[in-house]
Amino acid sequence: MAVALSLLTACSHLGKEGATQEQAPLPQTCPAGLPPETRCLSGQDSAGAFYWIAMPKVWSGVLVLHAHGGPELGPPKPERSAEDLKRWAIMVRAGHAWAGSTFRQGGVAVRAAAEDTERLRRLFVQHVAQPKTTVLHGQSWGASVAAKAAEMYAAPGAAKPAFDAVLLSNGVLGGGTRSYDFRLDLRVVYQALCANHPKPDEPQYPLWMGLPPDSTLSRADLAERADACLGLRQAAERRTPAQRQRLKTLLDVNRIPESSVQGHLNWATWHFQDVVQKRTGGLSPWGNVGAVYTGSDDDRALNASVARYPADPQAVRQFGLDSDPDGRIGVPVLTIHGVHDPIAFVELESQFRKTMNQAGQGARLVQVFSDDKDHSYLSDPIYPALLEALLAWAQAGAEAEMKPSPAAVAERCKRLESQFGPGCRVLPDYRPAELETRVVKRQRP
Repeated sequence: MAVALSLLTACSHLGKEGATQEQAPLPQTCPAGLPPETRCLSGQDSAGAFYWIAMPKVWSGVLVLHAHGGPELGPPKPERSAEDLKRWAIMVRAGHAWAGSTFRQGGVAVRAAAEDTERLRRLFVQHVAQPKTTVLHGQSWGASVAAKAAEMYAAPGAAKPAFDAVLLSNGVLGGGTRSYDFRLDLRVVYQALCANHPKPDEPQYPLWMGLPPDSTLSRADLAERADACLGLRQAAERRTPAQRQRLKTLLDVNRIPESSVQGHLNWATWHFQDVVQKRTGGLSPWGNVGAVYTGSDDDRALNASVARYPADPQAVRQFGLDSDPDGRIGVPVLTIHGVHDPIAFVELESQFRKTMNQAGQGARLVQVFSDDKDHSYLSDPIYPALLEALLAWAQAGAEAEMKPSPAAVAERCKRLESQFGPGCRVLPDYRPAELETRVVKRQRP
């Protein structure tokens, strides 16, 4: 294709933003698992984000623009985007182009990641091809990035929205000021039970801080402390009675599975540190004043022993501006969520529906749920089914009869099992409970 034509198309679509010319990506050997004769490209954009692009031999004309989960901490690494391409090879197998960015910086910075995602779309148009349809796909934390990007670049009334539709899978969609409340709960309950994060002979700090800025605590150190208190590395029968009791209390009060405890502790340590030190000026966007914890053998004693922290109003506003969706999305949005997701609770979808409704955009949202417990990936046939339904809806515009139902997605998925293998577990009649039924209510500024 002619580069000049691509540039003209890009500039006409982007207006003033199209003035920045990105360097062309370089051909690369595709990661394992992609279809034969897929063309892969990679590079680093003008802001420093690495990216990978995959073009199938026979292209549908659809670009799936991917926003990855995490977020990663530390400088971006090109390997991250290559790993994402391998995980989401199903998009290329279904005939669609795929592009994913590492984002230009690590940490919990949603708007910056949204800007990076849109920059990659412009790069694709400038140097690779002009898609007929662009679907923005966000996974996990990347779903909040995709939602924010859609608000920024595909708002209602936009003359030329950057994206034609949005697909959000297992999304952290309650916003940063709500989605991480339970991780503060985990920290305060863990500390009440274990008293080793921090240890009594270490400098004490408010737990919403995650860690002090000069801390040298490693993930191995924290894993060792959690094992000493809860026996996480031990077979159940080898745990002491005290370890078994503390672990049971932690799981029952926080309502998370044993397999996710260490991961959530890590996120409530280093990701909290990133937010407080780099995003909110040392102030806490989370609090647990008024939270009543239940599920232990002695709830009164537990509630008396946990540390209490008020959320700082300025930090809540600042963090919310970056990380909370506002629901002003002017294109079709389809979400999929495993109902047993141990990382991003399915009840976050109720909060997202509220957000879309409050913005007057509820009619643009369809939510689908599956009988799955994995967070990072559901099954091969479900994603092509979701894309088929979403593309038909987007191409029909405002025609209500093309709005997909969960039952219709389930039917499409079953039909596609012959091509992509088994794995359809859609629950057409499922409706998630309110977020407050899963995460303890608390006072908010």
